[in-house]
Amino acid sequence: MAVERLFKDEATEEKGERARMASFVGAMAIADLVKTTLGPKGMDKILQSTGRGHSVTVTNDGATILKSLHIDNPAAKVLIDISKVQDDEVGDGTTSVVVLAGELLREAEKLVATKIHPMTIISGYRMAADCARNALLQRVVDNKEDAEKFRSDLMKIAKTTLSSKILSQDKEHFATLAVDAVMRLKGSTNLESIQIIKKAGGSLKDSFLDEGFILDKKIGLGQPKRIENANILVANTAMDTDKVKIYGARVRVDSMAKVAQIEGAEKEKMREKVQKIIGHGINCFVNRQLIYNFPEELFADAGILAIEHADFDGIERLALVTGGEIASTFDNPESVKLGHCKLIEEIMIGEDKLIHFSGVEMGQACTIVLRGASFHVLDEAERSLHDALCVLSQTVNDSRVLLGGGWPEMVMAKAVDELARKTPGKKSHAIDAFSRALLAIPTTIADNAGLDSAELIAQLRAEHHKENSNAGIDVITGSVGDMSVLGISEAFKVKQGVLLSATEAAEMILRVDEIITCAPRRREDRM
Repeated sequence: MAVERLFKDEATEEKGERARMASFVGAMAIADLVKTTLGPKGMDKILQSTGRGHSVTVTNDGATILKSLHIDNPAAKVLIDISKVQDDEVGDGTTSVVVLAGELLREAEKLVATKIHPMTIISGYRMAADCARNALLQRVVDNKEDAEKFRSDLMKIAKTTLSSKILSQDKEHFATLAVDAVMRLKGSTNLESIQIIKKAGGSLKDSFLDEGFILDKKIGLGQPKRIENANILVANTAMDTDKVKIYGARVRVDSMAKVAQIEGAEKEKMREKVQKIIGHGINCFVNRQLIYNFPEELFADAGILAIEHADFDGIERLALVTGGEIASTFDNPESVKLGHCKLIEEIMIGEDKLIHFSGVEMGQACTIVLRGASFHVLDEAERSLHDALCVLSQTVNDSRVLLGGGWPEMVMAKAVDELARKTPGKKSHAIDAFSRALLAIPTTIADNAGLDSAELIAQLRAEHHKENSNAGIDVITGSVGDMSVLGISEAFKVKQGVLLSATEAAEMILRVDEIITCAPRRREDRM
């Protein structure tokens, strides 16, 4: 058997049917794993790491769950990737993407079993995806012109996104927070300017949105606690030179007096540096590195508020918000851009003191302070809020809105069904399969709510055969409801992302006919 020796020992290859089976099974297993988190009645998962500290994450976010899994199956990795991309690109719909791709593969498996070539299935899927997208495009609503309506659209989208997360109890409150924060961005999708600070204590309802910028630091000793019309210099420089800094330097001196001279010289250097900084005409100095007591005294004498050790995210954002730049040399004050804000003061949240900058240059920035019972709750709340913020900021740019609750899937399935009836040849089977896969999402939403999905989907289908129906699944009453009355909306961008990514991923896995696993390298014995 000369052929067998093609690969090194222990390298395995799977061919044809077996390879395809392995990838289908892996992908479907992943889809079933996150399936239960879909929809307003979706459940959460606890992820416990086996590493140090056994950290526990409780989450409902598809991307977070999949990111934390270590998986050997190559096809499953493709699904994990698409959910990550969906998370980065649009922020929400991470679970739907995986479920849809898994269903597409489940349908494809049946077709392959009836001897239809994978390429035929792929081209059918392609046609179906285009058709589905056009069906959605015909039904989008765009209220960009009317500010009132647009805001209510955003509120609905935020509430829909949050309703499947931990924040669903206070979704009114959080939807308002998210919409306010995103409206301040005035159309930029840069979520950097929205800072989220988590403080344990209180309940989720105590979370609030703050106009200004909050830095999680205390104000130094003996310094002004409150500054109006502040000019802020944001810097990243060492303010601790009162030691000889050359490593391994040996200084031999004849007497103690000489040591004092060296120290004196260093103090002078420091004093000069501080003088230069004060020369910028500032009254607040924020530094990323630590500031020793001596320069701190100098700043306090000059009536300047000095903040040390501001972490890097904080400082970059602070510079962004106050309109300053991060400086590291102070020789030519005219080239340094200072930041400005109307008022700096110390505030208390829970039992921590923080520094609050209000009336900042960029009206865009704001800080959301999350309160909650425990860190797990806070982490999950932050993830949920982040999802909502992503979706909203995308919607502000691309203001097309759809109804939610399984409605888009039904619209797409109906259009795809009609296409399948018109298409001659084997492709029509694949197109038909696509429409069945689309129905998986409303089915799963119903299943997770413990409803009779077969019954509900049949009713939905009948409803959708009337022209322009708004029917979707109303999970709360457990029946078919009118989505426009219930105010359940989703962003078009999210749905489009779900549709296209899932189709492409399914296509990629379908194309596989061989899996080759390499043997691990052996470590030579060093002894």
